[in-house]
Amino acid sequence: QVQLVESGGGLVQPGGSLRLACAASGYIFSIYPMAWYRQAPGSQREFVARIAASGSTDYVDSVKGRSTISRDNAKNTVYLQMNSLKLEDAAVYYCYTTGGTLTCYWGQGTQVAVSS
Repeated sequence: QVQLVESGGGLVQPGGSLRLACAASGYIFSIYPMAWYRQAPGSQREFVARIAASGSTDYVDSVKGRSTISRDNAKNTVYLQMNSLKLEDAAVYYCYTTGGTLTCYWGQGTQVAVSS
């Protein structure tokens, strides 16, 4: 079955950087889009970034120019490089895919904390 495992979260100061990773298994990773979402306490889960199988990308406006989503099909892994982190970037970050099915698959999440 489809499994997504995120890693790379942590505590960082404002202006710092983190690279999140999501290792996928249980389906043909290379031919399906992948996405990152985040959820801050008391807020709804929101879209952050998406990468198509072709490599084309899309971002929420609040992270454009500061974040880069990428994928390594040889490693079945999608990354989210986040730079110039702000207090409002603090959230649990989730990896998402449908794996070509009608089911939404989420990872367990990785916590990003931004604090001075």
